[in-house]
Amino acid sequence: MKWTRRLFRKAEERAITSLPWDAGGPMPSQVSAHGAQSLIPLFACWRILADSVASLPVQTFMRNATTRAPNPFLPDLLFQPSARDNWFQWIHKCMMSLVSRGNAYGLIVERDKFGFPVTIEWLHPDDVFVDEERPTMPLFYYQGQSVPTEDMFHIPWVVMPGCVKGLSPIQAFAKTIGVGIAATDYGRSWFENGGTPPATMKNSAKTVNPDESTEIRDRLSAAMRSRKPLVFGNDWDFNALKVNPEESQFIETLQINATQMATIYGVPPGMVAGTQGGGSVTYSNAESEAINLVTLTFRPWLVRLESAISPQLAGRQMMRFNVDAMIRTDTKTRYEVYGLALDQGWMNVDDIRALENLAPLPDGAGQVYKSLAPPPPPPVPVPPGEQQLSAEGRAFLELLVSERDAHA
Repeated sequence: MKWTRRLFRKAEERAITSLPWDAGGPMPSQVSAHGAQSLIPLFACWRILADSVASLPVQTFMRNATTRAPNPFLPDLLFQPSARDNWFQWIHKCMMSLVSRGNAYGLIVERDKFGFPVTIEWLHPDDVFVDEERPTMPLFYYQGQSVPTEDMFHIPWVVMPGCVKGLSPIQAFAKTIGVGIAATDYGRSWFENGGTPPATMKNSAKTVNPDESTEIRDRLSAAMRSRKPLVFGNDWDFNALKVNPEESQFIETLQINATQMATIYGVPPGMVAGTQGGGSVTYSNAESEAINLVTLTFRPWLVRLESAISPQLAGRQMMRFNVDAMIRTDTKTRYEVYGLALDQGWMNVDDIRALENLAPLPDGAGQVYKSLAPPPPPPVPVPPGEQQLSAEGRAFLELLVSERDAHA
């Protein structure tokens, strides 16, 4: 009975904790999730990572002791992982949860006859609470209701030792994100006459009291916003204040903040309107830039997803993202690489045609691999007269030749 009361008490605590506390507006020292996603550099990092990872094709392999063989069949989890989402949408939602909250929570709603998941529905990470009191046996709650651990598919981002949940970038870098939001809001208010007044009006004929000043200011502001002609009397002096566009938009502050956002996610700052530290980085060609982007930016995210999804596949199956689809070389270089692959025997014609989105050759003609073993040496030509000799006769003939050479 005590255990039951304790369970329901925890469920109530989790329900309260899972409420969106920022619904009434963020506290001065906090940044709301909705406000954070309105920051363009931050959202650009989310979009680049989610779009790039979700658009990569996947391949499955059969794991053996020392080798792995391609699997021609795509498991149901990788074909239609959700009731409404295809693979692209499913992975895209997973990545958005990871980059924005540091955690992706999926509810396993359907399994095959062997118990492996075939349908996983992603849950909003703000509605999930994780009891980390015992990290080896965490308890999951969705909207205050307990969820069996075996039915929760959890992928964290950066996890500290002794923890289960991944680090939330919005919470961890709230101050940095807040600087960007404040700079954006201040730049907007500048144009809305909330920063520096756009002009001054001076009456040289009489002194204007506060009430008259307020009325004149409102009428002037209304005329300026409506772009209507402004009529002056002979006793007014109007001076418009000029503001440097770079100062009005805080270009330098916004660029520094964009660079910081890109650094958090490992995205090149130039892709999110940031500045590259230490000068601009140049690449020999687009292929080198793509390789650098895959290696430094996308590879950790891909390995994280592969390591989490592969154990959910039946048997010895494993899934891998094909990053070659992102690294596209020019036609001449690509064909030269195909030629080397054919000559060395680690690809056949049908493999290459599949990469070029072509159908295989008929009757299995493209399934032939060239042997990796070196070709046998050509046979030594034998004179016609020696082809009739037996082994004993050949030995006797060689003895006579050697004796003749010795006497000579």
